[in-house]
Amino acid sequence: MENFYNLYRIGKNTKKPDSRGKSFGYQVLGFGSGVETAIAHRAVWAGNFLANSSPSNIIDFVEIATLGNAVDFGDQSVARHRLNSSSASSTRGLWFGGNTQPTKTNIIDYVTIATEGNATDFGDITSQTSQHGMSGNNDTRAVHCVGSRSDTVRNEMEYVTIATTGNTTDFGDLINGRQTACGVNSNTRICYMGGYRMDGTASTAEIDFITTASTGNATDFGDVSVARNSISGCSSSTRAVWAGGNDSSGNVIDYVTIASAGDATDFGDLTSVANDSSGGTSNKIRGLFAKGGTPSRSAAIDYITIASTGNAADFGDRTVAGTYSGACSNGNGGLA
Repeated sequence: MENFYNLYRIGKNTKKPDSRGKSFGYQVLGFGSGVETAIAHRAVWAGNFLANSSPSNIIDFVEIATLGNAVDFGDQSVARHRLNSSSASSTRGLWFGGNTQPTKTNIIDYVTIATEGNATDFGDITSQTSQHGMSGNNDTRAVHCVGSRSDTVRNEMEYVTIATTGNTTDFGDLINGRQTACGVNSNTRICYMGGYRMDGTASTAEIDFITTASTGNATDFGDVSVARNSISGCSSSTRAVWAGGNDSSGNVIDYVTIASAGDATDFGDLTSVANDSSGGTSNKIRGLFAKGGTPSRSAAIDYITIASTGNAADFGDRTVAGTYSGACSNGNGGLA
């Protein structure tokens, strides 16, 4: 992998994206003859709840293998927040539902991650409106948990095939309905952790999991170290990591091994408290967390190395300070 990053740096100096709408890649020297093209892994965020209490339509992104500030990607079809349900394949990123302030929505938007531009309509969430949901994915399928609808916390899960467009289809139910939870994944399983319970009065530590390629109800996995909601998550193909959230110690990072079941283990701490999270994602090696509230609204992004343990470090800043965004990447742990 070190060789890949060396090639990535060489390629980065030979070709840079210089305008919106251009397909993004780096020409790098191959291990044989000729030239190969490596598509950089991007973290893409959409949606924000801004300091003036209004939703934002901003989409911005970073290159995960580098350090630095985010740049503009384009705009959502509708400005909204409470959009932490976001998933991606190696080519396409999706955002489910959200709140247009004050109206909840059933919109699903998508972008082609390698090409900057505005989001396009994908279809609708069939269970009416959805906000504070969470989702995960494998290479082909994204599974969205409804979160809340009409001010009621729900337990429904629905899915789409990422390469197509269309409305969601029923998948099954969570053990308990939750909102402001977080979904992370390997290419076989999705784990959903934390959030507010069905009655919406208390945070939970529970972790559920599903097998992504099938349909059916979720199964108990274990518990996270601290009951909390509004969390960011990321993963490699083997390890799921969660960070921040609304609780008494909102800088906590903990992790599980996705293929097994059991309680989470301490990973380290964020650089500061991160309430009302703004979304996490990864390239399987490095995980990024947009911090949301600290407790005032923040543009800060932290990063970790997923295979190790330890405290997070500063990555850079998003283009806007806000909370309740959704993040996805074309290199996340659900992709083969």
